[in-house]
Amino acid sequence: MRSVFPVGMGGTQDVLLTAVKHSKDARPGFVDHLKATVANTNDMQHQAKTAMEELATGRNGNIHETLISMSKAETSFKMLMQVRNKVLNAYQEVLRMQM
Repeated sequence: MRSVFPVGMGGTQDVLLTAVKHSKDARPGFVDHLKATVANTNDMQHQAKTAMEELATGRNGNIHETLISMSKAETSFKMLMQVRNKVLNAYQEVLRMQM
């Protein structure tokens, strides 16, 4: 599955994916929720892209559904970026406390 993250986010994306991969807790927690949210956001991005392509090619003439799909994908992506920013800020704060 192709990632929806912009090219400039490589380092940040690696940090989040590393945190997800190294989770050893058997109970569902924040990392599992984060993983599900990333997957859901990616699915919404793909759905919006498909809806735009179908509208552009004339296979689907419903502009309202296309705009709703694009709006959902945008909102989900913005929320994910805010969560990412908060997680990174908290991580940086912890690093500053250890010095």
